[in-house]
Amino acid sequence: MAEQKRVMRVMNKDDLNAIVEIDAVASKQNRRDYYERKLETILNPKHNINASLVCEIDGKVAGFVMGDIYFGEFGIPESTATIDTIGVDPRVQNHGVASELLEQFMMNMKAGGVSKVYTLVNWDDFALEKFFSRQKFVPSKRINLEYTVV
Repeated sequence: MAEQKRVMRVMNKDDLNAIVEIDAVASKQNRRDYYERKLETILNPKHNINASLVCEIDGKVAGFVMGDIYFGEFGIPESTATIDTIGVDPRVQNHGVASELLEQFMMNMKAGGVSKVYTLVNWDDFALEKFFSRQKFVPSKRINLEYTVV
């Protein structure tokens, strides 16, 4: 792949279509409604600090990471963050886009005083688990609890 200009920036409302397209390839479904709601929440300054980022290559969104910062939620006294969605255009996967997005996300979190960043991975999603492991994520000492509503 020829060297292309990459720009990391904060996500904005104009990124919706690109995010939906990137996600549709990975999830095999159109989740526009989910991303519309997610962006509305992310971009609401009363909700939180916008921690979500996109990577542009030559002016086109090539990847994104969506996350939140928490200041004492869940009874955890320190500032923490979560990563809930990450996506990269299949045409540029395996070229460091996701790694660069996470690196920028972590730099932003450090500057914001965040002490830990959490994410969830399905137990059988070996590729995603391997990716996060390469990014120095380790199993958390917190337990994710689940309840099935019947």
